[in-house]
Amino acid sequence: MTDSVPKQLRLLTASAAIKERGKWGSKKEFILSVAGAIIGLGNVWRFPYLCYKNGGGAFLIPYSLFLVTCGIPLFVLETALGQYTSQGGIMCWRKICPLFEGMGYASQIIIFYGSISYIVVSAWAFLYLFSSFSKELPWATCDNEWNTDNCVVINTYDASGNWTSPVNASSSSSSSIMEFWQRRVLNLSTGIETLGNLRWDLSLCLLLSWVICYFCVWKGVKSTGKATYFTATFPFLLLAVLCIRGMTLPGALHGIKYYLYPDLARLADPRVWVDAGTQILYSYAVCLGFLTSLGSYNKYNNNCYRDSIYLCLLNSGTSFISGFAIFSFLGYMSQKQGVDISVVAESGPGLVFIVYPQAVTLLPWPQLWSVCFFAMIILLGIDSQFAGLESIMTSLTDIYPSHIRRGWHRELYLLLICCISFGFGLFLVSEAGPYILQIFDHYVCSGPTLLMMAIFQSVIIGWIYGSGRFYDNIKDMIGYKPLPLIKYCWMYVTPLICFGTLVFLLLKHSPLMFSNTYVYPWWAYRIGWFLATSSLSTIPLNMIWKLSKGEGTLWQRLKTSVQAADDLTVMANELGSIDDSVASP
Repeated sequence: MTDSVPKQLRLLTASAAIKERGKWGSKKEFILSVAGAIIGLGNVWRFPYLCYKNGGGAFLIPYSLFLVTCGIPLFVLETALGQYTSQGGIMCWRKICPLFEGMGYASQIIIFYGSISYIVVSAWAFLYLFSSFSKELPWATCDNEWNTDNCVVINTYDASGNWTSPVNASSSSSSSIMEFWQRRVLNLSTGIETLGNLRWDLSLCLLLSWVICYFCVWKGVKSTGKATYFTATFPFLLLAVLCIRGMTLPGALHGIKYYLYPDLARLADPRVWVDAGTQILYSYAVCLGFLTSLGSYNKYNNNCYRDSIYLCLLNSGTSFISGFAIFSFLGYMSQKQGVDISVVAESGPGLVFIVYPQAVTLLPWPQLWSVCFFAMIILLGIDSQFAGLESIMTSLTDIYPSHIRRGWHRELYLLLICCISFGFGLFLVSEAGPYILQIFDHYVCSGPTLLMMAIFQSVIIGWIYGSGRFYDNIKDMIGYKPLPLIKYCWMYVTPLICFGTLVFLLLKHSPLMFSNTYVYPWWAYRIGWFLATSSLSTIPLNMIWKLSKGEGTLWQRLKTSVQAADDLTVMANELGSIDDSVASP
């Protein structure tokens, strides 16, 4: 009787903590939030092009191998880690292995840098979206103030639905869509040394993007979960519409053939395997703390293992289907213009803001298809931004719970983060913005950074905390152990593959160039390396700090700092008891 009283008090305390921290309103909200976080622009503008460039259907072989040996194991690890500890991206490591708490700080710094740069794509897409509500698409004509005398209009439909062809085209000519992108949207300066003017229209689009993000995240998972009912589902509808429309176009099968026709000889190229591995890490949002933070709001007994498998399959399936939507339009575009598909196939912003807008001008009712496409791009980008902001706020709230949860403190801190990010983002919508954006993309959220994080995560869980111990934790949550393959991947396969990929990337490293022509000044490279090291350096710095402030000999301090928190198992048992009591009639 006396033992039951403290237990009841602990359960009441744990229950109050859960209520204060918050949980997903339903399992659907968790699934949609994670789907929105991982299914982003990389699925649309990177995977289809990599598949085409690296042997078509043959690329699916290394992609699938990396998915099974790296993608799914890391996805399960992070989701289960958040659910078991009920902590975000920083505190989860303090609970599991205090010596590597710097992993959490590194991931949040990467997210912060990424949120500054990633949202600029949404600002560009908003500008295209607003421009689509016009009688004639501005990139389908040469009669605008930004057009040059060399401007020509590629084959298109005019406002009456009649087919037109370019006139007086020459080698010095530039297409109307290229001039819209380069002179209207970017208006590039001569280099990163010349910042140029601030683009007021892009600045307003950037502000709009941040305002949407703020009000969708400001109440935590309560508002984020509700917002994803639209932001995570509507892109799938638009993708389906674009895919169906693309497959009905003449020349679509020609494009699909280029997309999927297997060239097995390409598998002998190590670069193909590296592209597959980095694409998995890039598109699955692993090693960034997203999944840990989102998983921390699950009920303790939620089947996070099954959810992770389904979400991984959904992510890869979306990437695969996106290829049909993209290459069916490229095949149509190739046939209409009478050029090889290799001429029109691009990756990254070139695909989204040059090739696809040009493709829709070849269709009847181009404004409709343009609105559908850029609405999809905006939602794909905004959704991932939600997860990043939620991850940062979750981590801060877990560290300073009594302060941030008081009154309107959370909303004010989130507003401060958004304002600071918007302020830095203004540099990226200046005339030198694209140069700066490429530095962020190359050094911050790049393959080497994510590979280093993946290696650390696998070693910490697989060897220091113990893969068998973590498997027991997962069994305690879901009632059974996952496939043994995942445990062996954490211990051996994932860190070895990631290490091999990292070594290859470092050996093949070459100085960053813009459009393969512009060479950055020396100080720009220094800034890039500072951005990269400022995140990863928190790992060794935190280790030094932990060891320096401990008691006993260095060996004793080391042993203590790699031990899980004393209250970890107790808290987990209490969380499980609460879920069991809720489930009981």
